[in-house]
Amino acid sequence: MTGPSDEPRAAAREPCGPEGLRDGAEDRDKSGDRPKAVSSGPAHGAPGGRGKAAEGGSNAAARRRRQGKHPAYGALDLGTNNCRLLVARPSRRGFVVIDAFSRIIRLGEGVSHSGRLSDVAMDRTIRALMVCRDKMQRRGVERSRLISTEACRIAENSDEFIARVHDYTGLELEIVSQETEARLAVSGCASLLDPACDGALIFDIGGGSSELIWLDLSERSHNWRASVYDRLEAQNCISAWTSLPVGVVTLAEKFGGCHVTPDIYEAMVADVSRQLETFEKANGLREKVANGNSHLLGTSGTVTTIAGIKLDLPAYDRKRVDGCWLKSGEVREVSKLLVGMTFEQRVAQPCVGADRADLVLAGCAILEAIMRLWPCERLRVADRGLREGMLATMMAEDGFRDTRRRRKRRRASSNPSHSPD
Repeated sequence: MTGPSDEPRAAAREPCGPEGLRDGAEDRDKSGDRPKAVSSGPAHGAPGGRGKAAEGGSNAAARRRRQGKHPAYGALDLGTNNCRLLVARPSRRGFVVIDAFSRIIRLGEGVSHSGRLSDVAMDRTIRALMVCRDKMQRRGVERSRLISTEACRIAENSDEFIARVHDYTGLELEIVSQETEARLAVSGCASLLDPACDGALIFDIGGGSSELIWLDLSERSHNWRASVYDRLEAQNCISAWTSLPVGVVTLAEKFGGCHVTPDIYEAMVADVSRQLETFEKANGLREKVANGNSHLLGTSGTVTTIAGIKLDLPAYDRKRVDGCWLKSGEVREVSKLLVGMTFEQRVAQPCVGADRADLVLAGCAILEAIMRLWPCERLRVADRGLREGMLATMMAEDGFRDTRRRRKRRRASSNPSHSPD
């Protein structure tokens, strides 16, 4: 674990998918049994909602404080398709991840048609959340933020689901707005922005929605590093943003995801392109991208999957994918390859697998629509996002700073001839 948001080494051994670390016993659970509710109150003092300390693991937390160690933070992103958790501690370079979890739960399955979260999807999700709760307890998490996004924003029974989660796990989920989701995405991947560029279009292709954010990098007050404060400052460069009510789950449910012909794929691209036009007309980003020094930055399973295939990885390796650069032609080359595959061939692809084989082409179609409207030669791949944004926010609020910058400023104050950047 060397970088500010590196996943544990076990992630590199995961056979498919951009989020590697899983709990094997839980992932093998195929039973239809309903999760059992806790008898009363939070389950074993599980970490709660935003800003709450964990009662479970409090002895371990107290022991770490006596030893002078930084506290553990938890960040959970419950999306339409995935449940993801990071546990991290502040470090010299921002933070170091000490535990992680990711599982496809498809919470929003069918919600675009029915308007409701199904009992099966809610039970599936609660089982994953129980694993997250236990991980945070074992790590002695003292502060956490647990958010849910588009599926819970649009489902008419989301309040019932939030209450059920609390009853069964003791966790308190926070349904965040589209703007909050966009801002967290920016902070989560800010350290991957090219400092030599004048602008960047960040996009996050989710399960039920897709966020796009244009950053005017000329608004930077200084050269960014990896500190949590720099990650938050990146939000000041947001010039325009939007959230489209389309993601890989909703698009696949509309057009089908298992058997996708080239014609169906083009219909997907056209559908997304129509939804992007309003954002383009309001902000004129096409001209800015064409005339300026800018790049795309994608934070989603779609771009990490494409990168893994382009790199010809026998198994997904986050260390090779996160932060890598792709050319637009390379992205289209992989998308064309996937369109030409059968469903079974996509399942056999080690960076796709059975969990994503019916969704990956919907993601490729959304990305293709973005690249057609805003042609840009370079795309940077981010295997990071909302969770990293939450961690940076909480640590900054608690006053953790980049120790390298503090030392540099102390040297500058003692040496007037030295001017820190």
